[in-house]
Amino acid sequence: MTPHTDKNTEAFKQIMRVTWLGIYINLALVITKISIGLIVASMALIADGFHSLSDLLTDFAIILGVKISKKEPDAKHPYGHGWAENFITFFTAVPLAAAGGYMVIKAVHSIADHELTKIGYPVLCASLIAIILKEYSFRITKRVAVRLSSSMLYANAWDHRTDALSSFAVAIGAISSLIGINYADQIATIVIGIMVVFVGVKIILDAASQFTAKAVDESTADRIKEIIAAQIQIKGWHKLRTRIVGRELFMDLHILVDPALTITQAHDIAEALEIELHTQISQPVNIIVHIEPFVESKPL
Repeated sequence: MTPHTDKNTEAFKQIMRVTWLGIYINLALVITKISIGLIVASMALIADGFHSLSDLLTDFAIILGVKISKKEPDAKHPYGHGWAENFITFFTAVPLAAAGGYMVIKAVHSIADHELTKIGYPVLCASLIAIILKEYSFRITKRVAVRLSSSMLYANAWDHRTDALSSFAVAIGAISSLIGINYADQIATIVIGIMVVFVGVKIILDAASQFTAKAVDESTADRIKEIIAAQIQIKGWHKLRTRIVGRELFMDLHILVDPALTITQAHDIAEALEIELHTQISQPVNIIVHIEPFVESKPL
């Protein structure tokens, strides 16, 4: 098994593990929010329950995306199936932005209609539990997403944060209702909804940019250059190109080596560079190296 395959296999296990955790949490929250919302006639909590339901569907979409992207390259897809992550990321972020917009519209209409909701402690308790669980889901999912450079998982992490913010708005509404303040929950919802829209749009744009064979980010590019420069047998290099397909990093470059080396020795240098990149870059790396003879320029 190659380092590339090992890294992919471990990454898929981590993504599946954290996503299934999200599924269990979302399922529990859907049942809790909708049940309590129906019992105490809280439209806000019921709506929040359906928001958690959308997160649950997103989690299942992540599972599907992982299964597709895990497939080995074939004749029609020689660069693998990492594109599935980009599609899932895109379609995960769209409902995220839409949910934020819906929250804003709903809150504005509520104020315009002079709706004064009277909800109490059951709604407050349910929303506080949801905030804790969803914030935990956000933090652990984001940590894995950043470590594995998974845009799909990163979008899902912010979906968890959106649900936490939605529940926070419900909690504000419950507290406001208990102390007799009007419209505080609607105002908080508008502010949170706008934040959610911005996050969703950013994720959509980031996912869409990968369909244009976008290069790696600046920090990763700098790290790659440092790794190349550290190889003492490489006398120079040029024509470095990178692109991202899902989680995978594809790159090619030309390296300059001592012309007196044998083909086998030059190949070993290229292979050593590949191993270093696999070891030090968090993403799976696919690299093509073109070897050229190094010729020192003579002074005029």
